[in-house]
Order: sequence, then C-alpha cells, then structure tokens
Amino acid sequence: MGALTEQLGLFPLGTVLLPTERIPLHIFEQRYQELIGECLDLDTHFGLVFADDDGMREIGTRAFVVDVLDRFDDGRLNIAVEGHERFRIVAETSGRSFLTAEVEPVGDEEVVSERSVRERALERFRKLGRVVESDVDEPDADSGVLSFELAARVDFGPERKQELLELRSEPVRLGIVSDLLERAAEAITLERALAEAAAQNGRGLQH
Repeated sequence: MGALTEQLGLFPLGTVLLPTERIPLHIFEQRYQELIGECLDLDTHFGLVFADDDGMREIGTRAFVVDVLDRFDDGRLNIAVEGHERFRIVAETSGRSFLTAEVEPVGDEEVVSERSVRERALERFRKLGRVVESDVDEPDADSGVLSFELAARVDFGPERKQELLELRSEPVRLGIVSDLLERAAEAITLERALAEAAAQNGRGLQH
C-alpha cells in the first residue's frame, strides 16, 4: 500500500455526503453502533460511501460526528455528521464487524473558479431561494469549494451528487451546479405557472 493510504471504517448508505455538508443519520445496526462509538471515543471519523443496487462506489467522504442528537436504551443513535475530505477505496479489508478499507485521499486540481462564475452561481442560488420563497443560507463566494457548498444546500439526488463528488475540478463542478440551479428555478417556475393555469381553467369551467 502507498504511504498515503490508511484503513478507514466504512458506512455504505443510499445517500451522498458532500464536503461541508451536514446531514442527520439514524444508527440502528449493531456493527455501525460500534463504528460510531469508536469515532466518538477516539474523536476520529468514518467513511460514508454511496451504495445502491449497482454496488458501493469507490469515492466517498470522510464524515465527522458533530452532534449526538439522541441516545436510546437499545444502543441506537441519532447523530449529525459533517463531510470533510474525499477518499478513494484502494482495497477492502477485513477483521471488523463493519466494513473497512484501505483508502487514499482525493483532492482537486489546483484551478480556481473565475470570480464572475462564482457570482453567477450565487445569483442563481438566490433566484432559486426566491422562487421557493425560502430564506437561503448563502455560502461565501471566496470558498474554495463553492460548488460543494451550494450543492449541499439543494437536493439534486444522490446520483447527481455522486457525480459532483467524483469530479476533481472545482471550475467544472461549479459550472454544473450553476446550470442545475438555473434549471431547478425554471422547473419550479414552470410547474407553478402550469398549476395556476390549471386552477384558472378549473374556475372557468365552473361558470
């Protein structure tokens, strides 16, 4: 194994955790209670990996437990975790009740997004917030991972999020997220217009 690899406990789930993102998790299986217990005792992290009918992906995100929301008498836990660095599974290992693997870090190419591109993505994020009539928690335009910060605030679905997770170029990722935000706002606006038109037609038929 290379010098940069390390063994990491894995938690395969049907969800994707992006760097900077916070999500709640319900821990009910004994083996994952053991994994999370170790993370809490040793102040360390585990690897959250997207898994579905096609299997477990090789790129995941280091997850840190930032809050224990509930502890139940039977050992179950409700926790909040935050995504940090990405990793790639080099080889699965054995010997523990939970999945483990040798992993290596995954980083970005050293290319920064243009300021204008960042501002456009943020404006599209604000526009989506206005369309859904929601107060938006806006990330910093100077964030080095603005694409992840924006995608963490909008539900694009796990497959799309996994695609973003695997990209190693922040400018490319941000361009995709910016387009997704624009399309989401347009889709919601169109859906609302169609619903209003249908309601108008319904009222017209009643006369």
